[in-house]
Amino acid sequence: MNRQPNLNFPKRGILLIPIAFVLMIFIAKSTETINSGKAGVLYKTFGGGVVVDEPYMDEGFHFVLPWNKVYVYEVRQQELFEQMQVLSSNGLEIRLDASAWYQPQINNLARLHKEKGENYLDRVIKPAIRSAARSVVGRYTPEQLYSSKRDVIQQEIFIETKKILDKQYIQLNEVLVRDVELPPTIKNAIERKLKQEQEALEYEFRIAKAKKEAERQRIDAEGKAAANRILSASLTDKILQEKGIEATLKLSESSNSKVVLIGSGKNGMPIILGNQ
Repeated sequence: MNRQPNLNFPKRGILLIPIAFVLMIFIAKSTETINSGKAGVLYKTFGGGVVVDEPYMDEGFHFVLPWNKVYVYEVRQQELFEQMQVLSSNGLEIRLDASAWYQPQINNLARLHKEKGENYLDRVIKPAIRSAARSVVGRYTPEQLYSSKRDVIQQEIFIETKKILDKQYIQLNEVLVRDVELPPTIKNAIERKLKQEQEALEYEFRIAKAKKEAERQRIDAEGKAAANRILSASLTDKILQEKGIEATLKLSESSNSKVVLIGSGKNGMPIILGNQ
């Protein structure tokens, strides 16, 4: 008995192909891989938008419904380079080169996305650091900015910028002032002034050193004079005669031939006659 070929199987196979294709697309759209150093914010299309009451999506593989979306943020420390034109306390234009180290507050990442958006660098950080720099630099003269106050203004800019960014879900780690550029005429005038001040300090140092040396010599001379006065007052005729006798006795012990005449010299001092 001959069997009729089953024609339903090819038809069913053809129908399974689009189903499998749709299933593959569904699976592909339902996964999200978050790389190292990044975190995700979930947006539910039919569930109230940005999810702020759940933890952020950490590194790794995640299943997400295809009609929802994940916004991925860099959460490692990043660096912003900024060149700014600001005014000093006397109205002179100063060019300030600075950089900021920052990163999102990871526990507030969803709020940052919801309220500030992905372009938070231009919307929040740059305006904040520019505002702080203008405020801080405006307190100082060009001379202070050029010489001794760079570390101070760097710290003040950091403090003022951080106050702003802490409320905007951004963590500021450091602000570095790399260069302060003054107008050439002002810079040259400051350098001349600093050179003159240095020369004046050097001159004062030399004068002070000379005064100290003169004082040292005066004290030394007074000490020697006082010692001589004491010595002169203590040297009586009897002491001198005794010292002479002691010296004579030492000479008499020498192997050289000599004649010693006791009491023949002035004031009774001995006279030593050599072999010649």
